[in-house]
Formats: sequence, structure tokens, C-alpha cells
Amino acid sequence: MKLLTLLFALVFSLFGADKVLYVYNWSEYMPDSVLKDFTKETGIKVKYSTYDSNEAMYAKVKTAGNSGYDLIVPSTYFVNKMSREGLLAKIDKTKLKNYKNLDAKLLGKPFDPQNDYSIPYLWGSTGMSYNAKLVTAPVASWSDLWSAEYKNSVLLNDDMREVFGIALKVLGHSANSTNPKEIEAAFHKLKELLPNVKMFYSESQKQVYLNEEVKLGMNFNGEGFMANEENPDIKYIYPKEGALVWIDSLVIPKGAKNIENAHKFIDFLLRPEVAKTISEEIGYASPNAAAIKILDEATRSNRMIYPSEEDLKNSEFQIDVGNALSVYEKYWEMLKASN
Repeated sequence: MKLLTLLFALVFSLFGADKVLYVYNWSEYMPDSVLKDFTKETGIKVKYSTYDSNEAMYAKVKTAGNSGYDLIVPSTYFVNKMSREGLLAKIDKTKLKNYKNLDAKLLGKPFDPQNDYSIPYLWGSTGMSYNAKLVTAPVASWSDLWSAEYKNSVLLNDDMREVFGIALKVLGHSANSTNPKEIEAAFHKLKELLPNVKMFYSESQKQVYLNEEVKLGMNFNGEGFMANEENPDIKYIYPKEGALVWIDSLVIPKGAKNIENAHKFIDFLLRPEVAKTISEEIGYASPNAAAIKILDEATRSNRMIYPSEEDLKNSEFQIDVGNALSVYEKYWEMLKASN
């Protein structure tokens, strides 16, 4: 019996283990049809799980070590952080025949200048949504969130850097400030906002707006798009102080057990028709230039998904703030404790 068990384990390791891929991604961030099509074509079963913040993903991956995931999707500056800490494997771009489809303007960013560790998956913004049925005053600015009429009615992302980013922008500073005094000032500004905050939440923001649990707040543009699709009263705007802009990238954790399958999946996602499906269904902008050419007109012209230069005026990409991160973390803990 023991011999049979050992033989079964050996057979599985030779023929079964290579037919699986462990993906760890943001909530509501990949159509089920894409996963099913990949499995149908390759026979590789995707074991898919989700997170709602970079911090949660980072903690899980760091804890999981070599027995965790094969593909994850960190945002902008977390790619730099994780590669510096030795948590990521280099990507073999010779295995990505569809790499050529990517828009050169979204490659070679400071967080990974040679794209050694990351392949752009989607890009987007964090701006504001509001329910026009519940909000009668004009909404154009992050500072509107502080209005006394919105007591217990505001949604904030459960994301340290983004929440501090909006306060820094309101105070006239960079969302990437490394100045401890500016970060402290942002903390005090956010404390003033707490009476208006109904929740810190990033997982399924569209549902919060659709359920009318909040009147307005910050959120990812794709969540705003999906909410607007179901209820046109829910509007998404780019605040005048500037939205927060990000790229989410496909990366392979160091020690991943199914690296070949990870490369196959990345290359699958880089196909124009697959990237098109993703952008159209979940409402985020594709970095795939070939996909954009074949998008339906409604998606390509929707400024919630593909903003104009004017929409992105004063916007900033998040970057790694280095040692200042500990300052943010200190005040974030204090903010959450005050809520």
C-alpha cells in the first residue's frame, strides 16, 4: 500500500503538478471566461485567489515563501519594493512572443526600468465616485469629501498610500511626499475627515455604491465604471487636485513552482483579443497597444477607462518612498485606531 502511495505521488509530480497555476490577484480583476479559455486551451488549471490591498498581498507572499503562488499582480511601487527584497523572479521575455504588443509608453517605468520583473497587466486611476441621486452639490475636488453634509457617508480605499495621497494633494503636496512633516500634516487632515468616513474598503466598491451605503468617496476607476454600468446615477470623476495613477503588473514570486505555466499565462494575457476582453469587461485601461486598436468604440471612448490628458492633469504615479514608508505606516496605524 505504501509503495502504491509513493508511486501515485511520483506520477502526480511528473504529470499532474505541471498542469496547475496558482494566481493571486485583486478582487474583480479578471473575467472568469479568460481563466476558462486558458485552461481549455492548455489543460492548465488555474487556482485563483484574491486580495484587496497591496499590503495584504505583500504580507501573504512574504509569509508563503516558496510554497505560495506562481503569479501575482502588485501595483506600481510594490514591484520595486518586492524586487529589492528578493521576493520576485526575473521574467524570461524570450518566452513571451506577445510582449511586442505592449505600448512602449507604459514600459521602462522607474519601478522596473528594464521590465526584468514585471509585465504591465492593466493601468488605471483612483478618483472619486458619487451618487447623483444622493448628492446634489457639485463634486469636483478631493476636498469635497470633507464637507460636513457627508457625515458617515464617505468611502475610502483601504490603502495607506492612496488615502494619505489624497490628503497630501488637498494640502498642496505630492502624493509621494517623503517629508515627515507633510505626512504628519496629512494625518491630521485625515483625522478631520473621519466623522465622514463610513468605511475603509477596497474589495467590491461598486456594490457599496449600488447598495447606497455611501454617497461618495474614493475608488478605483474600474469599480466606478462597473457601478455606472448598472446605475448611471453613479458618476466617476478625476478630482481637480489630480487623480492617483497606477500600473498593476504581472510578476512571478521567487521560488514559484510553476514558472513555465506562469510564462504561458502571461503570454496568453498579452494576446490582443484576450487583453481586449479584459478591458471591456472590467473597465480598466489596457497597456496592450494591439488590443486598443480592436476595442469596441464604447470602451475606447469612455473617459472612465481611457482618460484624456486634461483628466490626468495634476495626477501622479505612485513611486517607492523608501524609508519614509515607516512614517506612513506609523500614522496609518494611528488613523485606523482613531476610526
